[in-house]
Amino acid sequence: MVELGLPAIIGYLLGSIPVALLVGRAHGVDLREAGDRNPGAWNAMEQLGGRAAAPVFVGDGLKGLVAGLAGLALGGVWGAYVGVGAAMVGHALPVFASFRGGKSVMTFGGGAFVLAPLAAAACLLACVVLSAAVSFRLGARVGVFGFPLAQLAVDPVGQVAATGVLMTLIGLLYTVERAPGWLRGRREAGRPTG
Repeated sequence: MVELGLPAIIGYLLGSIPVALLVGRAHGVDLREAGDRNPGAWNAMEQLGGRAAAPVFVGDGLKGLVAGLAGLALGGVWGAYVGVGAAMVGHALPVFASFRGGKSVMTFGGGAFVLAPLAAAACLLACVVLSAAVSFRLGARVGVFGFPLAQLAVDPVGQVAATGVLMTLIGLLYTVERAPGWLRGRREAGRPTG
C-alpha cells in the first residue's frame, strides 16, 4: 500500500503547485481570468509570451517528472504511473489554488520522461523539429499524442495501456471544460440536452 499510496500523495501535492498562477501573478496577469481562463502553460504562453511562459512549461513538466521519479523509487514502474497520474490530478484540481487548475498536458509530458524515457525523447525531438518547421501548436500535439505510439516500440502493452489511461484524463479535462458551452448552445437552439 505504501509503495502506491505515498506516490499518490506526493504526486498530488506536487501537481497542486500552481506554477502558472505564480508566474502569471509575477507578470500582473491572473490566468484564470485571461485568455481561455486555463491556468496552464499554453494559456501562459498566449497571454505572457513564450519567454515569460517558459518557467510555466518547465515547472509544470517538473511536477510530473519529480512525481514519477518519487513513484518509481517507492513503488517501481506502477508507482511511477500512480505518481504521474496523481500529479496530473493535482494540476487539474490543485488544493493550493481553490481546485481550479489546468489540463495537465505538461505535467504528463514531464512524467513521460520517467515512464518511457526513450519514447519521450523521440517525441520531444519531433516536437522541436515540427515547431521549428511548421508551428509549435502542431509540434506540441504530435509530441504529446505520438507518445503512446513511440512507447509501443520500447515498453510492454500493459504500460502503454496505462499511458492511455493518463491521456484519457487529459481528454476528460478538455471535455468537461467545453461541456457547459455545448449544453448552453443546445439550450439556446431549443434542442433537448439529453
